[in-house]
Amino acid sequence: MRGARRRLCSALILAYGLFSLYAAYTVFLRPRRSPAPRPPHRDRRGQRGFTNHVALGNEWNPWEEDEKNELAASQQRYEANLKMIKYARSRLEQTSLRVQIWGKAAIGLYLWQHIFGGHLEPADVTAQWREGSQKAGKTYFSFLTGPSVVPGYFSVEAEHVVLVLNGREQAKVAAATQWLHYAQTLIQTHKIRHVAVVLLGNEQCKNGWIQPYLKRNGGFVNLLFITYDYAFVNEEDIFQWPLGVATYRNFPVVEPSWSMLHDPRSYLCNFLGTVYKNSSRETLMEILKQDGLDKLCWIAAREQWQPQETNESFKNYQDALLQSDLTLCPVGINTECYRIYEACSYGSLPVIEDVMTPGDCGNSSMYHSAPLQLLKTMGAPFIFIKNWNELPAVLEKEKKMSLQEKIQRRRKLLEWYQNFKAWMKQKFIITLENSFLPSDKG
Repeated sequence: MRGARRRLCSALILAYGLFSLYAAYTVFLRPRRSPAPRPPHRDRRGQRGFTNHVALGNEWNPWEEDEKNELAASQQRYEANLKMIKYARSRLEQTSLRVQIWGKAAIGLYLWQHIFGGHLEPADVTAQWREGSQKAGKTYFSFLTGPSVVPGYFSVEAEHVVLVLNGREQAKVAAATQWLHYAQTLIQTHKIRHVAVVLLGNEQCKNGWIQPYLKRNGGFVNLLFITYDYAFVNEEDIFQWPLGVATYRNFPVVEPSWSMLHDPRSYLCNFLGTVYKNSSRETLMEILKQDGLDKLCWIAAREQWQPQETNESFKNYQDALLQSDLTLCPVGINTECYRIYEACSYGSLPVIEDVMTPGDCGNSSMYHSAPLQLLKTMGAPFIFIKNWNELPAVLEKEKKMSLQEKIQRRRKLLEWYQNFKAWMKQKFIITLENSFLPSDKG
């Protein structure tokens, strides 16, 4: 038994020795053959090299096809990864900013639903909490509104915030100030980095309370977008913002239709509103009664302003806009009024009393065409009159216009209003991005 084991071990040792000698000969002493040449590549013009065949006497490489396939697969993986990197980089470049808008004034709904064309969930206007989001420019916007949106009781999900506030009267200013103090605390604790404010300003432009909060005055508010002809508008950090429609009365987003554009309208003009004592509105009513002009127009005057509409009065107002070629816009506390934008929504041309109202509104460092600086700068195709005594001539001219001429005018008005909202949206986004995004300048 032991002898058999010795013989087996001796045989294994001998076999190992012979294999070692053969390996040494193969590596060190055997003549080398030149490797088989790789198939030539196409040159830049797509032409092949001088031959497509392996030269006679060259050794065939059985793994050549596998190497080519692996090389092609590797190239595909590289291109796929490169494409993924480019896509991720483009997405990063496209969405460079996240902005949260806190809508604590009804004018925020004009910003979000009318200018941005955004939607809110739930759709119920009486809901305690409503929100929406959209991507615009390089920015992802989210919008919050409703009575339940109160300081400290909602999630702050962006480093950049737009506060929509009401500063029209003292009670509203007090509430707006609380929101500003809350935003200031978030800035100080590094929860947010930038703040812009969209402000429904005072109708007499008494907005001095907001000035200390502006960054230029030592505050923290980077940008201010404010309604009415505020004299401090400079197009640098203070911008005029349109009053818009009465969203607090749930005035809807109106989509232009074929009938709105082409159908004949039953009335030359309309005015549904409050007639204040000793105002130009009394003059307007007297002029309309002359020569029966009031019979050509839809007139419904009241002596006292009503903040809320009934379903019937609201429907009558919308019908009047839709069925009138002109909408008369006499001044109230301010020249700018919701009626201007609501008339545009229905293609009824505003006839505006182009006079300054008492107060601190007026020409700014940028504009010298008050009142309605923003609308005039944007080339609003309205009828501006200085005195309602001019109205009979306007209505006489209106009687002589053909339906085709009125259709062309409606088209121009509706297109202008759509372009105006689009321009305001673009300006708003670009202004935020230029202010909030880091500058590439050294």
